[in-house]
Amino acid sequence: MCSDHFHPWSPSQGQSGFTWSWLGAAMQATQLPFGTMAIPGGWRYHPAIVAQAGATLSRMFPGRFLWLALGSGEALNERIVGQGWPEKAERNRRLKEAAEIIRALWAGETVNRDGAIPVEDARLYTGPHDPPPLLYGAALSPETAGWLGGWADGLLTVGAKTEQLRPIVDAFRRGGGEGKKLGLQVHVSWAASEEEAREQAHTHWRFNVVPPGAAELLRTPEQFDAATSTVRPEDMEDYVLMSPDPAFYVEALREFRSLGFEEIYVHNVGTNQREFVEAFGREVLPHLHE
Repeated sequence: MCSDHFHPWSPSQGQSGFTWSWLGAAMQATQLPFGTMAIPGGWRYHPAIVAQAGATLSRMFPGRFLWLALGSGEALNERIVGQGWPEKAERNRRLKEAAEIIRALWAGETVNRDGAIPVEDARLYTGPHDPPPLLYGAALSPETAGWLGGWADGLLTVGAKTEQLRPIVDAFRRGGGEGKKLGLQVHVSWAASEEEAREQAHTHWRFNVVPPGAAELLRTPEQFDAATSTVRPEDMEDYVLMSPDPAFYVEALREFRSLGFEEIYVHNVGTNQREFVEAFGREVLPHLHE
């Protein structure tokens, strides 16, 4: 799974590369399936460009570019093009229009629209491999999840606690998502000690403490720094799974699976990525194969 940001959350993170370039490199160097986020509301990306990018990856790597998760976006990334930042209702309207445009282009249609996102004589000459990637909807609240249930192919959300996730899943299913795919990104901080795990979470992921309603309005990495200046390492408990114990993660991931999540993407928030991959491959994944 790959996110898509123009800016990092904080200047201390230092890097924020272009998702679609990275995906092409990563997919040619591996045999893994991939999915990514996109914000196709007509700010940083027009949906026709998102459709072309996804279709090309799907054609280059048949059966491996599995899904594209569409979201309404955050000012941190989208307002850079100087077109302002509308209210959530308008962003949702654009999101649904964008999904319709992407689906039509992937179906081989020539698209003309004069709605919130104009399109004129757009047609993909390099279409996706059959079947095309699924269009997931990204949601951080039950309200958005319920709305997505009626038109998205699946739900993608994030979380560290099952009590936060259950209302989101229930709302998606009630809104029309019963039987559709559920994907989850889980933030973890694995380290050799509890103290180190907590410190890694605080240093690299305290920005996740900002509530979604506020996070989508903050404009710069510096504003995220300021908004989280009083967050302490011990405050990270509700936002990141932290432990040196592999059994802790096995139990947590099994619990997420019991909520119906078919795809779980484990995101280690620290910089100890190689050690994390080796430890989880050796001590966590073998217990989840069933």
